[in-house]
Amino acid sequence: MNKKVISALLAASMMTTMLAGCASGGSDNAAATDASTTAATEAAADTESTDAAPADSTGKTVGISMPTKSLERWNRDGSYLQKQFEDKGYKVELTYSDNKSAQQNNDIEGLIADNVDLLVVAAIDGEALSQVLDEAKDAGIPVISYDRLIMNTDAISYYVSFDNYTVGQLQGQFVADQLDLENQDGPFNIEFTAGDPADNNAGFFFNGAVDVLQPYIDAGKLVVPSGQTKFDQVATAQWDTATAMKRFQNILGSYYSDGTQLDVALCSNDSTALGVTQAIESDYAGSNQVLITGQDGDEANLKNIVDGKQTMTVYKAVANEAVVTLDLATAMLNGETPDATLIDKSGWDFDCSYDTTSYDNGTGIIPSYLLVPTVVTKDNLDDALVTPGYYTKDSDGYLHPVG
Repeated sequence: MNKKVISALLAASMMTTMLAGCASGGSDNAAATDASTTAATEAAADTESTDAAPADSTGKTVGISMPTKSLERWNRDGSYLQKQFEDKGYKVELTYSDNKSAQQNNDIEGLIADNVDLLVVAAIDGEALSQVLDEAKDAGIPVISYDRLIMNTDAISYYVSFDNYTVGQLQGQFVADQLDLENQDGPFNIEFTAGDPADNNAGFFFNGAVDVLQPYIDAGKLVVPSGQTKFDQVATAQWDTATAMKRFQNILGSYYSDGTQLDVALCSNDSTALGVTQAIESDYAGSNQVLITGQDGDEANLKNIVDGKQTMTVYKAVANEAVVTLDLATAMLNGETPDATLIDKSGWDFDCSYDTTSYDNGTGIIPSYLLVPTVVTKDNLDDALVTPGYYTKDSDGYLHPVG
């Protein structure tokens, strides 16, 4: 992230603090998020950019469709995307669809009717948008599939995301390293909590983790007392915290009430990890500290990491994801056909790869720009999140997202 962007975002954070205070709890504070988005936009407007806007950006409109405001990370994505595009002179229409696929279809239809020049879509259900995006293709509107791969439509031009299989691998390897499974026989007890079946990424996260840990399960070093090892057994609809908590309370009551020790709760993201942590706090009979994984860097979960309740999260710098999306969209709107050379031309100061083999949405391989996620623990919170300008830290040592 360049220094000008960081300065703007830090200024926005200060403005947001005056407007709404530094609220914890993340996804439940929509009003604070809206204030943050407004502050970020106003701060950015007062910040000079060293990069000239694309010559033909004036008057062009980008439609952005986000899944929901009920998960903290999508508020961050929407805010960063809007800021990046508006800083370059584009008009932006940003919608949130309340985690309802029918509403997202309607929102995208509205963006098409408004004659946007390009669509950036983070799908609620990757299987539910083919018809409306076919309409976008017929209208000559290119589509970038953002963060979640949209399936079964050839309307998708590119996919921008993180290496989602690697996210799961990082979680699995973290568990293996923490338990020293190469040298320790165990057995250690582990339970899995995965994500939304409608989210194409959820399978990548889960499979990445399981592929790392399966040899230790096969060797008897890791044991799953519940026997729930398949994705459809451990999935969590809409990544919902309350759903994850209720399921895990049932697991604890059924398999751990006799004092059996739980060593690891591998959760695919932070909203499910939050529910699992709440279940462990209320229903776990054991006295040991359970290793709990997550993903996203949600504010409430970072607080839990500081407090020693959650062990790690995999952070995906969505500000960088927005930068890639902006440069990709700009090239497309300039009539170019982006490929691997976009990475060299852009001079990004973060890792990103160009993939033309891994992501098939049912109509063919979708060219993909994949960023690299970061493991965050209590030990590297400052280096990974505060120093780059993604979060600020208050006097109590808790982190709050910038922008």
